[in-house]
Amino acid sequence: MLFSAFRQTGTPDYLVAGLGNPGKDYTITRHNAGFLAMEYLSQLLKAPVNRLRFHALIGNAVIGGKRVLLMMPQTYMNLSGDAVGEAARFYRIPPERVIVIYDDKDIPVGHLRVRGKGSDGGHNGIKSIISRLGSENFPRIRIGIGKAAYPGMPLADHVLGRFTEEEQKQVFEVLGYVAQGVELIVTDGVYAAQNKLNGIGK
Repeated sequence: MLFSAFRQTGTPDYLVAGLGNPGKDYTITRHNAGFLAMEYLSQLLKAPVNRLRFHALIGNAVIGGKRVLLMMPQTYMNLSGDAVGEAARFYRIPPERVIVIYDDKDIPVGHLRVRGKGSDGGHNGIKSIISRLGSENFPRIRIGIGKAAYPGMPLADHVLGRFTEEEQKQVFEVLGYVAQGVELIVTDGVYAAQNKLNGIGK
């Protein structure tokens, strides 16, 4: 993979944000699938995401020869756009180069989907990012967390609930594909990532 960490100064070409809620109470909850993916990326790149800036934990890396700012917003999910928007404005990164990784309840566990743009789909973190960027035209990698355990289950109970042991295993198994998706978006574009990831889990 075309990954490496970097320490030198310079303006990032891309911003990659994994969404979730900060704090131990949310560590292995479904809504934190984006954080799990970012932690995996951080280890793969040997690029710690641990500096506090832009209301987020951030780190620097190089993917496919491009400088990338890695981010885990610390604003809680519903205000994710505060962190993403501030960093994007500061570095003048256009929405098309802001890659967001997050959970999706409409996708089965163990499946992934890539989109180049679109509405928030009822996801409050994406809603916040759209508002702060002023655009829906940013690529997303969606990690399936599956539907609620029973009809009528409150959405908050589902997304803030913990993965079962089997679900956790399935999510961890696809994190490598998420990393490949990030690389493909940076090097070859969204369509290449869609061709690779949108069949995962079928």
